[in-house]
Amino acid sequence: MSLLSGPLSWPLSFPTWRQLKCQSVLAAVCVVATTLGTPVQARESIEKVVTLEAVALSALPREAQKTHRLVLAGGPFPYEKDGVVFGNRERILPRKTRGYYHEYTVPTPGARNRGAKRLVCGGKAPTSPDVCYYSDDHYASFRQIQP
Repeated sequence: MSLLSGPLSWPLSFPTWRQLKCQSVLAAVCVVATTLGTPVQARESIEKVVTLEAVALSALPREAQKTHRLVLAGGPFPYEKDGVVFGNRERILPRKTRGYYHEYTVPTPGARNRGAKRLVCGGKAPTSPDVCYYSDDHYASFRQIQP
């Protein structure tokens, strides 16, 4: 048997630029798909497959429920950075134009700083968001809030 026969026969196929472009969570999908010989779609197509777990507003911590009420009331917010544009650099949330998402701090009892909990709400009018998400791990994961 030749060294150049079998599953690694020559010529070896190298990933395309589009395949190499995948980052963060999607990188694992790209590596597995490329290894299995499955064509890798563009990032936009793969992101559509990602679904976020839903959580009832009533199931969130009391502090998150209070922050949600403040968002709907338009404040006043306890932290200076509350209401700033959320860039969605992690690309976990659905892609929207810049300025669609805004972030709000969910106080963490006993924390000396803002902590890791956040609400991210999206929509044209901040006081009537189209959708809100909860993260308790500083944007590493999100759950979509169901009223």
